Amino acid sequence: MRVTKQRNLILDIVNNSKNHLSAEEIHKESLKSIKNISLGTVYRNLNNLVNENLIKKIKFEEFDRYDQINIKHNHMFCTKCHKIIDIFEDIEISLNDKFGKVNDYEINFKGICNDCLKKEKE
Repeated sequence: MRVTKQRNLILDIVNNSKNHLSAEEIHKESLKSIKNISLGTVYRNLNNLVNENLIKKIKFEEFDRYDQINIKHNHMFCTKCHKIIDIFEDIEISLNDKFGKVNDYEINFKGICNDCLKKEKE
């Protein structure tokens, strides 16, 4: 895979974001540095970065978001506001004896975030 300034920029945007950005949000951010970058170029580079295991694609209902893989973490999806929340707590899972040797796992929780719960109480 060729290393291009577009690819490096997209990787930097995903890795330095505190949010789980959509391709459209990444495109908007990349336009600040590369004025003529197309949405197609962003999608193509995102797919390549996911295939190379340099970033992670998070699928939730009908939309995709992109996330860094530098730090192992899981996610909670708010079913009301569609926020994706990082969960850094260790989750102990013992499957090795039952299924073989587990090298990696990802857990996605669905529920209602604290912000939405507070709004419901008001």
